[in-house]
Amino acid sequence: MRVLLGAAVSLVAAFVSAVGATPRTETLYANANGTVSGFAQDGSIIAWFTPGGAGCNTVHVRSLANGTRAELPKQGDTQNVTCRWNVGTAPVSVAIARNQPSVLWTLHENSPLQFDYLVGAGVGDSRERRYQQLAHTSRGAGLWLGGVAGNGGTLVYGVTSVDYVDEAGCLAGTDTCALKIVANGGGVYRVGADHRPKLVPGTSGGAVDVATSGDRVAYVRAGTVDKRGRPVAGADKPIEIVDAVSGQVASSVTTQGTPVAIALSANALATLEQTPLGLRLAWYAPDTGSPAGSVPVALAASTELSVSDRLAVFHVGRSIRAVDLATGRVRSLATAAGMPIGLSVEGTRIAWAENLKHGGWRIRAYNY
Repeated sequence: MRVLLGAAVSLVAAFVSAVGATPRTETLYANANGTVSGFAQDGSIIAWFTPGGAGCNTVHVRSLANGTRAELPKQGDTQNVTCRWNVGTAPVSVAIARNQPSVLWTLHENSPLQFDYLVGAGVGDSRERRYQQLAHTSRGAGLWLGGVAGNGGTLVYGVTSVDYVDEAGCLAGTDTCALKIVANGGGVYRVGADHRPKLVPGTSGGAVDVATSGDRVAYVRAGTVDKRGRPVAGADKPIEIVDAVSGQVASSVTTQGTPVAIALSANALATLEQTPLGLRLAWYAPDTGSPAGSVPVALAASTELSVSDRLAVFHVGRSIRAVDLATGRVRSLATAAGMPIGLSVEGTRIAWAENLKHGGWRIRAYNY
């Protein structure tokens, strides 16, 4: 990585984690000014998105292993979409693939259409790449983003296409303007080292959530649309775990409820599922699709979910919680100063970004 000096960003505490060390929370990076809008980690690489104010919006990439750093995308280019995008208070989804290494992020717009711009850049080649523009009307017709995910050498995002059952009848006032999922629209797209998005074979039909681990991708198929026209999972559709390149199915997971969030590690698929009895966090064996355990969680739990081979991590408001996959025990680990952003677990490190009440932001980590 190129070493780029970030004048406003200071390394508050070097990250050192030893197996068996006393669990603790520490600050990795902090800034007394501005805000942070997105965060992600993969291995020893972390990345976060900061709105630029009078300057450029920037994606900061740092290695916790050796301290090297980079700022993305390349600035000073009049074609740079990221620099001057009005981020406002909209969250920015960020995903990293450490082996490339590359970062994918989203830029959101609410007006005049609901709009998501998928862009990214590599650390070695920091030019901005614009992958896809997804827009839909206020009624729901159009393209919807179904999440972004990254791990190892894999970067993916999900797309669902929604259209009218009878558009001509809707316009003429002779039909109900009902919407449908387009059977051969959307799917899971993989962004390779050549920065060209490619549809993962067999995934067309729409994806409302995606997760990845190594060369595998898990995705939730779009089943129907809600009252706002937003595509949602179908209770009767399994979660597929497929090879990210060939699309070959590794396993299908039949869930206990309707999945609202998923996360994938080498040995666990975790889900948040809406059931008649409430919200449950469940986990499955990704090689076979067999259920391995589940626990009830608060209805207020965020859909921001992450999993390692040992823990599933989520948050309820500012409370960061984990489920031990071996025992099913739920623990409260820490309380963030602000709403956790990009909460995720990587090895023995649980990390997130947070904006502070009186200004500024920081990147925090709980080491267990």
